Amino acid sequence: MGYAEFYRRSVEEPDAFWAEQARLVDWKQPPQRICDDSRPPFTRWFGGGTTNLCHNAVDRHLQARGDQPALITISTETDTERTYTYRELHAEVQRTAAVLRELGVGRGDRVLVYMPMVADAVFAMLACARIGAIHSVVFGGFASVSLASRIDDARPKVIVSADAGSRGGRVVPYKPLLDEAIRLASHKPSAVLLADRGLAPMERVPGRDLDWAPLREKHLHTEVPCEWLDASEVSYTLYTSGTTGQPKGVQRDVGGYAVALAASMKHIFQGEAGQTFFCASDIGWVVGHSYIVYGPLIAGMATVLYEGLPIRPDAAIWWSIVEKHRVSLMFTSPTAVRVLKKHDPSHLKKHDVSTLRGLFLAGEPLDEPTARWISDALGVPIIDNYWQTESGWPILTIANGVEKKPSKFGSPGVPMYGYRIKLLHESTGQELTGADEKGVVVIEGPTPPGFMQTVWGDDERYVRTYWESIPGQHVYSTFDWGIRDQDGYYYILGRTDDVINVAGHRLGTREIEESISSHPAVAEVAVVGVADQVKGQVAMAFVVPRDQGAVADPQGALKLEGDIMKVVDQQLGAVARPSRVRFVSLLPKTRSGKLLRRAIQAVCEGRDPGDLTTIEDPTALQQIKDQLNA
Repeated sequence: MGYAEFYRRSVEEPDAFWAEQARLVDWKQPPQRICDDSRPPFTRWFGGGTTNLCHNAVDRHLQARGDQPALITISTETDTERTYTYRELHAEVQRTAAVLRELGVGRGDRVLVYMPMVADAVFAMLACARIGAIHSVVFGGFASVSLASRIDDARPKVIVSADAGSRGGRVVPYKPLLDEAIRLASHKPSAVLLADRGLAPMERVPGRDLDWAPLREKHLHTEVPCEWLDASEVSYTLYTSGTTGQPKGVQRDVGGYAVALAASMKHIFQGEAGQTFFCASDIGWVVGHSYIVYGPLIAGMATVLYEGLPIRPDAAIWWSIVEKHRVSLMFTSPTAVRVLKKHDPSHLKKHDVSTLRGLFLAGEPLDEPTARWISDALGVPIIDNYWQTESGWPILTIANGVEKKPSKFGSPGVPMYGYRIKLLHESTGQELTGADEKGVVVIEGPTPPGFMQTVWGDDERYVRTYWESIPGQHVYSTFDWGIRDQDGYYYILGRTDDVINVAGHRLGTREIEESISSHPAVAEVAVVGVADQVKGQVAMAFVVPRDQGAVADPQGALKLEGDIMKVVDQQLGAVARPSRVRFVSLLPKTRSGKLLRRAIQAVCEGRDPGDLTTIEDPTALQQIKDQLNA
């Protein structure tokens, strides 16, 4: 069956289509009703069915591949590595589940996980899934105020944490941040379970804080059966990055998520049991939930959990992991690739990466120069994919497991099965059907399995935020601009709130970035709209050059700035030309690699950049300030 027919069935015959996909996972009680869309936009999938994420990720593989690697933990921060087989993972998850049960955690209770990239974090997530508790993972090292707001929203019975994480060789103590967050929060957990890595001293609060190790020892041989959960029960909540004020918890189900991940591992990633999957993300983000923890394990693969940077001890570290563990599929972000692009290309040739069948990239739009560079360097297919915390799995990509189709550099691909994608005019709500017409990317209901159910504890906010933003239309807005070419491939042009208005001309900062990044001397770029008394806004570009020496003197900087301006002139026209191009050695990003464009804009306009606790390197913003004052 070709992909066109596969896709058509998914949207025109969803019950038959998704009943077939549901057979990719185990059910205690098979579903009775596949799609219940009687109360839009709150779609419910696989009604009457009972299943368990932990069973599908771990238990069901024990007979066929119990001694096969399941979880490979690697830390270049602590120089440690360990592989757990499916049987060993099963034992550790049961021990953790027994500890949580002893602390009073049961079905429907919340457990907040505030952990570094260590095996214990995966044990905790799977243990919650096993006993029917709802996990809420917060990125390790998140600031106390932000963490407190998530504690108050999730209201966890137990918090699982550690003494510290480590980033670039620098220890980040978690316990003081957690203590302060609990002090600030109105809700107080009944217990805090702590893994002691020996990285930083910890003060224990008597009666609340408990050491994990002795409790684990107590339950070395405890067996904890899986709770069979209704398909529409909640598996986890995950707070979207960049939220302000009241946190926005994306709520996900059990059954729909299990089926969506199993199907995506087959049709999109082509993951095969017994092979190795390396997703270089973090468990604090949705990519980590879906494609470090649950997806690869559901597919019977070994999954790599990596703590460290892509350039430490050197820029070949990822490829050494690929070689050693015979990685078949890899998943990372365009930002990470652009970081590698700034290093000696010989690092890409140091290791045998012949086992690698594909590199998947997501998290932000992938520019064509970066895609071409890594494609040429690795000699494997580069498969972009576009999705969100809210969707749980790719919205746009190429389903090579159904039919091999070419990727187009700069495009994540075509709509995935189950997603009814449209482009709408932002003001009129009119559908745009022509090629290369720019509109808001929206999804018509019913949303597919695995998609968010609602905003945790706030159905009204879910409807108001996502489903009522386009005039006269009841559709889910991605809040992203896009165009579609004549072949049906989509191109994402940036957030609808990243539009700048220059003298009446509406420009997407992403389009200007794409143009600038095509200049061979540019490694990275961020473009922001800055308030201007005459034009309303002007575009300002901050560029990381490939060769810092080229801009070391004012004359060199001026020449490169002029060359970049010419490129934008030629590709987009003079109206899109940035007012200035400033050169820096790094751009401000979160630890997950997202550019902090709003913080850059605030600095340019002399405003407070806000909460910068998730910034990777605070000196990046200082560089921008220095450039503006030069």
